[in-house]
Amino acid sequence: MKVKWLGHASFLITSDDGIRIITDPYTTGGDLSYAAITETADIVTVSHDHFDHNNVSSVLGNPEVVRGNTAEVKGISFRGVSSCHDGEGGRLRGGNTVFCFTVSGVRVCHLGDLGHRLSDKQATEIGPVDVLLIPVGGNFTIDAGDATSVCSQLKPRVVIPMHYRNERCAFPVAGVDEFLQGKTDVSRVDASEVEFKAGDLPESTRIIVLKPAL
Repeated sequence: MKVKWLGHASFLITSDDGIRIITDPYTTGGDLSYAAITETADIVTVSHDHFDHNNVSSVLGNPEVVRGNTAEVKGISFRGVSSCHDGEGGRLRGGNTVFCFTVSGVRVCHLGDLGHRLSDKQATEIGPVDVLLIPVGGNFTIDAGDATSVCSQLKPRVVIPMHYRNERCAFPVAGVDEFLQGKTDVSRVDASEVEFKAGDLPESTRIIVLKPAL
């Protein structure tokens, strides 16, 4: 399966059979200068209804939209784990759904705008993770320190950072380097897309930093 970082918290995940999933499509403009999403998808996941995560209308192909709870679409089971967009039980920014799903034998977890460390119950509900898509910028989500703790909780084989400040995101959040500080197995890929095979994943956690496609 392939994982392509479109930008912000939006990824295009393509199965070996050609099923295309887009996570958290954003609305471009203002502090987000990523190009508009014009990709086609079969499925779109939305972690919460904020403009930088819920622009379903931008995705071509009449995709089925998955929000909140468990769903099965085109043979792929999506499990939603309830969480919060902040560290105060959702009082500041509301709820957030963590999505867990398996594509071509690879277990993917997209944390959306997770705003707190995971409880033991949430970590158990998420279960084993091969590829973790994790916000690291802080302020609106978990910061570098909490993201590191979440990685320790889930012990994924691969970590791909998202939702951080860069030349196309001027949100008041940190860049990716704060999260990378002190980490050893880090690959900065000069591409927006990476491919994974179920039987050929790192033995211990590897961080892969992608370039935004848009």
